[in-house]
Amino acid sequence: MAQTLHRRRARGFTLIELMVTVAIAAILASVAIPMYRDYVIRSRIIDATSKLSDFRVRMEQYFMDNRTYVDGGKCGVADPKDTDDAGFTITCADASATAYTATAKGKDSKGMKGFEYQIVASGAKKTSAVPTGWTSKDDCWVTKKDGSC
Repeated sequence: MAQTLHRRRARGFTLIELMVTVAIAAILASVAIPMYRDYVIRSRIIDATSKLSDFRVRMEQYFMDNRTYVDGGKCGVADPKDTDDAGFTITCADASATAYTATAKGKDSKGMKGFEYQIVASGAKKTSAVPTGWTSKDDCWVTKKDGSC
């Protein structure tokens, strides 16, 4: 009977073993969750800058066909459709016959509050705004906290 009781105890986990396992899982989660969040933010930024680049190509095609960027006082090309899963809203403003400014503004509901990127007819890229803790630059689209483009 002593052997049976000994075997029964050997099968279970002690409270200390469970606490160590929970502590390890908590440490891994505390590292993984912020890294995942940064990854999601960077992927949404890349999506926005890709849409801005695509918008510029479409505007240049429109200009080649019509010799102007405007159509009835608005940009010659419609703004990209705003989908529910998009982290940014793309708009075109300040359009004239020879210039325009396209802006990607971050949505608060998608955790992109404070981000704003622009591209103009000449192709110049600008990071208009970034949230606190990020470094901004006027000559490129910032994609990481350290200000790298």
